[in-house]
Amino acid sequence: MAWFVNALLIAAVAALAIVRQFRAGRVDAGGRWWVLPGILAFVALREPDLLGGDRHTASAAILAADLLMGLALGAGWAWTTRIWVETDGTVWSKSTKASVVVWTAGVGLRAGLFACAAMAGVHQGSSALILALAATLLVRSGVLAWRLQSLHRTPTTASALTYGDGVLRSPWKEPV
Repeated sequence: MAWFVNALLIAAVAALAIVRQFRAGRVDAGGRWWVLPGILAFVALREPDLLGGDRHTASAAILAADLLMGLALGAGWAWTTRIWVETDGTVWSKSTKASVVVWTAGVGLRAGLFACAAMAGVHQGSSALILALAATLLVRSGVLAWRLQSLHRTPTTASALTYGDGVLRSPWKEPV
C-alpha cells in the first residue's frame, strides 16, 4: 500500500509543479522555497526501500546517478525559466519552451536509468524517485532565489530587467 501512496505523491507533486510553472505566476521572494523539497526528502528518507534489495552498492550508485540527474534537471529548469519584475515591483516567473525540452530530456534519462537498473537486477523504489524529485525542486528553487537577488541589486533597473527576452525596459518617466 505504501508504494501506491508514494506513486500518488510523486504524480501529484510533479503535476502541481509542472502546471504551476508553465503559467505566469507571482514569485514569493520569501525564504520558504526549501520547504516542499524538504518535506519530500523527509518522506523519501523515512522509507526502508531507499537502497532496495541485496545489491546495496549498485543501488547506491544508481541512486547517486538519479540524484545527479535531479540536480542537473533542477538547474536546467531554473535557467530556462523567465523571470521579470513588473512596474509595481512584483516578481513573476514562467517556464519557457526550453523548459519543456529540459523536462523531456530529464524524463528520458530517468527512464533510461531505470531500465539500466532493472537490467542490472537493482530494484528502484519509489522513495528514490521522490528523493530525486526533491533534489530537482530544491535546486530549481535555490537557483531561482539566487537569480531573483540579482533583480533587486540596483533600484534603477530592478523593475526594468527581464530575464529571457534580452530587452532592458525603463519603468521611469523622464521629467518634462
